[in-house]
Amino acid sequence: MEVSWRDRVGVRVVVALTFAVAVLSIATGVSSIGFTAASARNLFGGGIPEWAQETAGFTGTLTGFLMLASAFGMRRGLRAAWYSTVLLLPLTAVQGLVQSSPYSLPLVVASLASLAAVLRTRRRFERDADLTASQLASLAALVGVQVYGTVGTYALADHFPEVETPLDAFYYTLVTSSTVGYGDLTPATQTGRLFSLTVVVLGTASFAVALASLLGPAIEARLASALGRMTEAQLELLEDHVVVLGYGDLTEPILNELDGQSDFVVVTPDPQRATELGDRGFKVLKADPSDEEPLRRVGIDEARAVVAATNNDAEDALAVLTARQLNPDVRIVAAATDRENVDKLRRAGADSVISPATIGGHLLVRSALGSDGMENVADRLAGESPKR
Repeated sequence: MEVSWRDRVGVRVVVALTFAVAVLSIATGVSSIGFTAASARNLFGGGIPEWAQETAGFTGTLTGFLMLASAFGMRRGLRAAWYSTVLLLPLTAVQGLVQSSPYSLPLVVASLASLAAVLRTRRRFERDADLTASQLASLAALVGVQVYGTVGTYALADHFPEVETPLDAFYYTLVTSSTVGYGDLTPATQTGRLFSLTVVVLGTASFAVALASLLGPAIEARLASALGRMTEAQLELLEDHVVVLGYGDLTEPILNELDGQSDFVVVTPDPQRATELGDRGFKVLKADPSDEEPLRRVGIDEARAVVAATNNDAEDALAVLTARQLNPDVRIVAAATDRENVDKLRRAGADSVISPATIGGHLLVRSALGSDGMENVADRLAGESPKR
């Protein structure tokens, strides 16, 4: 599907609005902590209980951090992030009303305005979350242990003198399973101690598994970035870029021309070339440019153009054919090393095919015959300043 300029701008605006609401929610929540009910009378005449105002302040800060995660997820086009944002924006508006601090009114207005904008961009968020089965299982285990501990602690409240509410039970479960153990809530009976042992064992195990499965890929991404390779996050951020298929003698001047003018990524199966390009700061993916999966990873459906200019016309033709099948609307330009392969590359799907040998011969002959302006054109193509 071809993405219009307005769609791209719309997505960026929505992500920026979501990020702004998240920051505003955090700031408003922090600023309202410690305010008394007297501040509530500014907007509602003292109709909001103090405990509700304080609770909205604490939960508003948490909601802001959750919305930050949603904003980053929307930046990657995740459908789940769009749904979470739609759920969180009304919540931040309600929390702003309940806080009723001098700074909460902008939060309410920004939340409602952002919600209207987010609802209009639903079709632009179709990417599924790429969580693996192990990551989903670890998250389910972590949540399950917290539910088990909270329900069990509240049900055994008689064995925990300090536990009076479900919030007390959740607090005890969280500090116990995370091994923080403040000691302010402790079991008073053998039954309570035996239950606490299960919370400690299951909680520490679930935290360890969740951290390993969720942070492991992030650490690997940092290592890949340090080694000069593109991470999955970088690949997902590509849009309105140029995809360069393969690497050859003709590719280097193309990269020099693109550098600073347009975002681009090179797909090459040569590990040495990939490392060299990565060391130079270029975006590069080590893969076969004629395979569908690598082209999808580099965002062929979001690309503005595709360039194929290696020394092998047969490989270029196969790469062009694959790119055309994946994105029928993208502009594809190819370079033919042999003049007889120009028509073949066009039939493979290239919109424009250039033969460097033909162009070079034409310029040489015109320049040798003294045609006006040909020498300056040749100088420009060679990267030299035109003679005056």
